[in-house]
Amino acid sequence: MAIEISTHTDPHGLRLFDSNEQRRLSLRTDREVEPQQVSSDLFCFPVDTACRIETTSLVLDQRYLANVHDRTGQAITMLEDDGSYDLTDALQFVGLDGPMKVYCRIDAPGTVEIGINSIRFSFDEPTSVEIGARSLHKRPTGRITTPPEPTELMRAVSQLTSALKTESPERSWPTLRGHPPLIELGTEFEVQTENEPLDTGVRIEVPADFEHPFVVAPLSFYLGAVVTEGSTPAIHTDSRTIHLGTDQPFEDDVARTLKHVFFLDCLVRTEGVYRYDLHERDQLESTLPWDLADLYDRSLSERLDAYLSVPYETIEPQVPRWPLTAHVPSTPESVELLPFVVNELGIVRPTGGTRDSIETSIPDATAARSAPTVSRSAIEATPASAGPDPLVRSASRSRRSPSEAPSTFPVVEPDVTDESIEHAWFGDLAPKHGSKATIEGYQNQLERKSRTQHIDILVVCNDARMLDEHDILDETYGTRDLLPFDVTSKFGVSTDELSALLADGGYDFLHYIGHATEAGLECTDGHLDVRTLESVDIGVFFLNACHSYEQGLALSRRGAFGGVATLGDIINEHAVESGASLARLLNLGFPLRGALEIVTEWTVLGDQYLIVGDGSTDIAQSDGGPPAVVSIDRSGTEAVLHFRSYPAKDFQIGSVTSPSLSSVEQLYLLPRQDITARVDDDSLENYLTWTETPVVIDGTLQWNVDLGLPAFLTE
Repeated sequence: MAIEISTHTDPHGLRLFDSNEQRRLSLRTDREVEPQQVSSDLFCFPVDTACRIETTSLVLDQRYLANVHDRTGQAITMLEDDGSYDLTDALQFVGLDGPMKVYCRIDAPGTVEIGINSIRFSFDEPTSVEIGARSLHKRPTGRITTPPEPTELMRAVSQLTSALKTESPERSWPTLRGHPPLIELGTEFEVQTENEPLDTGVRIEVPADFEHPFVVAPLSFYLGAVVTEGSTPAIHTDSRTIHLGTDQPFEDDVARTLKHVFFLDCLVRTEGVYRYDLHERDQLESTLPWDLADLYDRSLSERLDAYLSVPYETIEPQVPRWPLTAHVPSTPESVELLPFVVNELGIVRPTGGTRDSIETSIPDATAARSAPTVSRSAIEATPASAGPDPLVRSASRSRRSPSEAPSTFPVVEPDVTDESIEHAWFGDLAPKHGSKATIEGYQNQLERKSRTQHIDILVVCNDARMLDEHDILDETYGTRDLLPFDVTSKFGVSTDELSALLADGGYDFLHYIGHATEAGLECTDGHLDVRTLESVDIGVFFLNACHSYEQGLALSRRGAFGGVATLGDIINEHAVESGASLARLLNLGFPLRGALEIVTEWTVLGDQYLIVGDGSTDIAQSDGGPPAVVSIDRSGTEAVLHFRSYPAKDFQIGSVTSPSLSSVEQLYLLPRQDITARVDDDSLENYLTWTETPVVIDGTLQWNVDLGLPAFLTE
């Protein structure tokens, strides 16, 4: 069973744990409870498991979006911040959005109160409440085998649409877009899927080659379209033909069309089950030539015609940031990548780029010495200073004279690097201004067994002069009260020890501090080359060492999901800052792509790092909604807050979000870059006291827990 329900006694309540996604929720009650399993048929929404308890109060110590539904599932109201709602004695459901979907089935009077970081149910007398939970985990819905021929690949791409659960505008919700079936190359075409593709009446024609079908795959998936051979790329509906690539490059037109249709679905769906106040609808509705309520009940083909009658320039300012662009080689093997990219509605582009090189060393830097220590006490006995020159995290490197040129590393600069949060490069070489994606990073997540309730973190420090970073991490990982972390620290490990930790440790996250060379990760007795290991049992990694790219690539291909590595030399002082920032962001639930974007933008060495593997991976759930960074501008007694929200496993594109501030009354599409709120000092202090978040003040990345709020507010 994906969702496990257990009790706890200090305080009394329930614990819900999703072993697939390592997500958890705790619900407090006023008394000891004995949950009784009940049928999921009691709920008009799909749930994985359900139970009944009796209580006079139910408290969630986290703030998520909450909606009240009638007995048919129709949303009655969205619960507002700092507000309350009176439940009647009629059957109703209260749905809670979070790391898993939770529904409370209630047929008795009571009150639901929303605080800045809590949701409380109160009843006048002991009341039976049924609680149902559904995992947000998505597994591929089957498998497709295809010969490596262009027309056969088109058939395979067409079958991806079998994962769509509806052709209504609600398909813009991530929970109604299942993970597409896997694709593998073979000698015969074969389909083994749970459902048949939708018959939407939409068809996309493209040339039969190894490029065009891949580029249209996300669009054909979302439209439920069949992909067929044609000399001129075009979308065909029941009433019209929309040519692709006539006024702009083909891949640009496809990307824009996907954004166009998806975004307008998000507006029209507000006439459906969830009728909430959406900021983007408020900004655009008066400029649209059709009625949203009328369009909601039209067929997908009719809606598509209406959507594309609106110039993209009209809606472009409100379209959410796209999470992913995948640069995919035009080879038959790339068809196996598509289900993972399409799962995120990622934009697909061919691997166009310019070969380049980057400097991988810092001239005149003091050579970094290996740390021949085997315990923390021995490490601490080693002098921390290496002299006047900066300590560089490269190993066994001699000082270069000023006349010597630094070494270089070949990279590729993708043609497009600015349309998404992450640009994942699946081609050869390492990308500059992008991530090095591997199909193994995605596949490894499908093969990993159910995870434990504890988040197991391994910190390895193999240089005495880098203890500062470890000590900062010791104060960072596992600082959240509602999440159980187990942090293991190792100092001065040998090659055999590190090999065993990587291969058999089963850690969710590895944070390595030390040196790396072409020979591998430096240990007390030499170097461990991860490429020599058959497999590793590591989830996510951060190799905070010079030249760690090849070792990170090896980790992702041997069992890890994804991580962060470096291409060149990094100065220790700056590496400590970047490492601490990345650790704090991951600890708060940021995925790799969001955390690295923030580190790149606001720390000195951010652009020296790159993601290897799957950039959507994380190590922890976020609290109270999707992760976000907030920039604060103060003027007198008022502050202006600018929120940049990020997608996560629990909050993919198409989700909605709103800061926990009474001055923000609307919901926004996720991910969003410019949610703005004006607050007085009291509201600001309240928000920063109860919400742990990264903040940017005067262009500097800081943390609200470190600000010293009274002093900050009086500046």
